[in-house]
Amino acid sequence: MTASSSPWVVFTLIAAAAQTVRNATQRGLTVKLGTVGATHVRFLFGLPFALLFLAGVAVVAQAAPPRPGLVFWPWVLLGALMQIAATALMLAAMGERSFVVAIAYIKTEPIQVALFGLIFLGDHVTPGMGTAILIATAGVVVMSLKAGAARGGLKPTVIGLASGGCFALSAIGYRGAILSLHDPNFVMAATFTVAVGLAVQTVLLTAYLLARDRAVLRAIILAWRPSLFAGFMGALASQFWFLGFATATAASVRTLALVEVLFAQGISRVVFKQPVSAREGLGIVLIVAGVALLVWAY
Repeated sequence: MTASSSPWVVFTLIAAAAQTVRNATQRGLTVKLGTVGATHVRFLFGLPFALLFLAGVAVVAQAAPPRPGLVFWPWVLLGALMQIAATALMLAAMGERSFVVAIAYIKTEPIQVALFGLIFLGDHVTPGMGTAILIATAGVVVMSLKAGAARGGLKPTVIGLASGGCFALSAIGYRGAILSLHDPNFVMAATFTVAVGLAVQTVLLTAYLLARDRAVLRAIILAWRPSLFAGFMGALASQFWFLGFATATAASVRTLALVEVLFAQGISRVVFKQPVSAREGLGIVLIVAGVALLVWAY
């Protein structure tokens, strides 16, 4: 299998790397703006860059953006709203004593994406792909769970599964929106969907903050310098996620996206000099094996 026949692999790896950088950048913004404010930075400051990407694609392709039909809007709204809901549930998980349990269940997203993709989009999963998804997901769960972490009752499990489910539905919604455009230029279809999705999220969260917490909105505007980079990296990550959704099933893209865990682990190892435990090493082996099988089986 060559890179030219599998562009989704390259798109997904770039997206995962960009998202790792964005997450590291937003970590500092969370201290200044809070979790909701730092989350909104991704949308508010990412939207201008998404519009620039769209203009650039239009100029290079010498084509106008597509005119979406009615079927496009339910899909893109599903993607945008579920992404916001997933983020809110993930933040709720951070407040749980059994946080690691919730995160482990959030990372079941690829399995849920495969199920929802089959139901809503007819995206079939071969036995080889299904095995790869299970192996890679198991690797993330092994890395996330620690001895004694499972003590926490049903609540962390429910929150984690719900967040993973919302992330999965978001991926399905965005892939459905891209496919509904029937644009022969998949780059244009993906870029247009990114811009629309970010516009919807920006309007919704801005309206929410205007109604509930204007102080946070003012703080976001005052922190525009560091927010610009976070917004750019967020838009760049979204651009390549959506290019992946345009060229492969959402399940394949979101499974390969688990390499983001390896990127984060690499940063911790190199920058913070944190050693890798035997459990984490086993998780890394499972993720690499699952991802390699997925690329081979697709």
